[in-house]
Amino acid sequence: MKLLSSLRSRIFLASALLAVLWIGGAIYLVNVRVTEEAERTLQREIVAAAALVDNLRTTRTETFMQMARFIADAPPLKAAVDTNDPETVQGIANTYQNQVKSNLLLVTNRKGDILATVGATGRTAAIIANQPAVHDGLAGRESLSLLPQSDGMIQLVTVPVYVGIVRPDILGTLSVGFMLDNALAAQLKQITLSEIAFGMDGQILAATLPRADYPMLAARLRTAGISRVQLSTEEFEALPRPLAPAADASNTSGPVALILRSRTAQLHSLQSIHTGLIATAVVAVLLATVLSFAVARTIAQPLAAITGVMREVAATGDLTRKIALRHGNRWDDEDARLLATTFNTLTDSIARFQREISQKERLTSLGRLSTVIAHEVRNPLMIIKAALHALRQPQVGPEAVGEAADDIDEEVSRLNRIVNEVLDFARPIRFEPSPVNLNVLCRESAAAALASGPGVGIALDLDPALSTVTTDPERLRIALVNLLVNARHAVNGAAEAAQAPLVTLRSRAITGRVRILVADRGVGIAGTDLAQVFDPYFTSKRGGTGLGLPIAKNIVEGLGGTITISSAPGAGTEIVIDLPFDAAQGRPWASSPARPDRAGPQA
Repeated sequence: MKLLSSLRSRIFLASALLAVLWIGGAIYLVNVRVTEEAERTLQREIVAAAALVDNLRTTRTETFMQMARFIADAPPLKAAVDTNDPETVQGIANTYQNQVKSNLLLVTNRKGDILATVGATGRTAAIIANQPAVHDGLAGRESLSLLPQSDGMIQLVTVPVYVGIVRPDILGTLSVGFMLDNALAAQLKQITLSEIAFGMDGQILAATLPRADYPMLAARLRTAGISRVQLSTEEFEALPRPLAPAADASNTSGPVALILRSRTAQLHSLQSIHTGLIATAVVAVLLATVLSFAVARTIAQPLAAITGVMREVAATGDLTRKIALRHGNRWDDEDARLLATTFNTLTDSIARFQREISQKERLTSLGRLSTVIAHEVRNPLMIIKAALHALRQPQVGPEAVGEAADDIDEEVSRLNRIVNEVLDFARPIRFEPSPVNLNVLCRESAAAALASGPGVGIALDLDPALSTVTTDPERLRIALVNLLVNARHAVNGAAEAAQAPLVTLRSRAITGRVRILVADRGVGIAGTDLAQVFDPYFTSKRGGTGLGLPIAKNIVEGLGGTITISSAPGAGTEIVIDLPFDAAQGRPWASSPARPDRAGPQA
């Protein structure tokens, strides 16, 4: 797309899109969090309102119970009930009903017959007289009950009427009732700031909400916990609270107070917040878009000139091309100007640096090689010269001649080894893969390393599950012997601990490959030298050519593996070799090359 082919367009679109995504995401998260917090607040408020209703119900019940006890204990009522005369009792009942302002007052004799009733029809009084509460009162027990009415429900407190102190006798019962109707619901609404409904037997009897909503509210009476109900114009959170005593709380058809909070009103109060957030998001997106365009233009215009010259350099290879620097440009960028200036400086010197670096690399390699060869060759030559000088002496005995010949032979072998190492590193390695038991090869390599000279032993930790692998056994043995000899030299002849070998050779089968590990607890390698250990001719010990590790690296990589080294001064060194099970797979090995002489172990 041409729209995205321009750097300025990509920067502008990316910046604008990033700004829109961040702003939109932030606004969305804020809206979600605000809405969730409003929901949690609504639930906390409705739970608090329900707790307040429970406290008011408990306080109201205790108050009614105390009032009923006070009336039942009054001597005038006891005397009237003792007469068993309805007219006498009725007059006393009227007096007390006016005092306590109850909705109902009912008195029975010891047989349960009605002696007086205030605030209830004869039928209602008969129903109340036959309630279990009256029977409990005649048995000497106080009780609380709720009965449905046409305009609500009545809460009855029934207490026995006693006479005598030492041996009390029950004369009858007193029931005092108070209505739970629309008026009480309105009072509770003012206290709890919630809508209140009273229901029983699956019907709403009184509520602060319109009667048209009673059928929907009735379905909430048998629920548990907070639930959501959609009424005619609003959505509410509803929480039912049983009004029956604790013993009857399991009765789902019993009296229930329903506390409701308007979810619609709660969320409507957030509308102004949502509107403000959306307006802020729109303004922020517009500002971010303008700013993105300005930033894209500021960055892209200077870079366009720079990238144009760089394309020409890449296409032509002419390192003398320079970037034209403009002054007085209002879109000029200090960083871009610095980049252009640096680029011009680099183009002036990069060609010269390349030539100098190439020359220095050749001279450095030649210098390292010359130093190593000069040092390694001079010592054998001096020994050979001394042996020849001894042979020229008159009256040389056969024993002296033999010693001189042995010295010359040993030093010639040493010179031949040095030449072989240099040639083996310089020439391409020719591999001949064949099946080999890797554990047997490791044991043979350890034995060859031990035969190279005195020193510590080598602990073997070989995986018995390793099967035959296909590799070049001779080349791999050379690499392992070099590494093991170096490891033995690194411990510097230290005494070997009983349970902690100084040099260890391990083999393991890992997923799809085999791993060989050579570890020592020697002096370690300094951090400055660790990055150069695989460089040819780099050595930190006397008598070394610096080709042992490079040759081992070339062998391992030629076999399709990897070699890594980790070390720290005083903590020892660990070299890990990972090889494929079949080194010949997918590699164009030479079929019948003439092998060069093998490189011996690097001392």
